[in-house]
Amino acid sequence: MLYWALIFLIVAIVAGVFGFGGIASASAGIAQILFFVFLVLFVIAMIARVARR
Repeated sequence: MLYWALIFLIVAIVAGVFGFGGIASASAGIAQILFFVFLVLFVIAMIARVARR
């Protein structure tokens, strides 16, 4: 999931450089959502690992 967030971030940066504001904005939004979903799943996995011990 972090991989896809980085891909969308790169797409947003490239689109912004070439002047495609709408695509850059959408890609940055998607990258942000994917990053936060990754963080939530990571925290849940860490809590589950601690609880298993």
